[in-house]
Amino acid sequence: MLMTEPVYILIGPNLDLPGIGAPNFDDHQSLAEIERCCATCADDLGLECTFRQSNQEVQLIDWIHEARERSSGVIINPGGMFMSVAILDALKLLHRPVIEVHTTNIRQCESHNQRSYVSLVATGVIYGLGPIGYELALDAIASLLLRRQDGGATAPAH
Repeated sequence: MLMTEPVYILIGPNLDLPGIGAPNFDDHQSLAEIERCCATCADDLGLECTFRQSNQEVQLIDWIHEARERSSGVIINPGGMFMSVAILDALKLLHRPVIEVHTTNIRQCESHNQRSYVSLVATGVIYGLGPIGYELALDAIASLLLRRQDGGATAPAH
């Protein structure tokens, strides 16, 4: 079992509404159902997770700041705030693994929706796989943390 601080799973604006996610998947899965799946997955991986959603940029930034002291890593779906310079700047200060998740395939969106500032500092990016992307992100963070505990390479400093 990994002995770590919780992984913060931060969800951005409008993603608390069923039907916002990838149309090819169970786009009616509620945020509460996604949170339960993440908690089960985290437990199976020997992790804890802190799951939070906000429609306010300042709240997401405050949670990123909190994660600097209280987390092992961050999984973030910034929703429509993927071009936020303020969120980018907060993530640069994190110095923890960051996995960006989008339930939709952002490469199939309009060109102005294909570039994410969050990706500039993310350790990895998962998109287009629906809600399972969060579980894959938890698995990636668990692998990164195990590697660090075993003396291997660590996530890049931001």
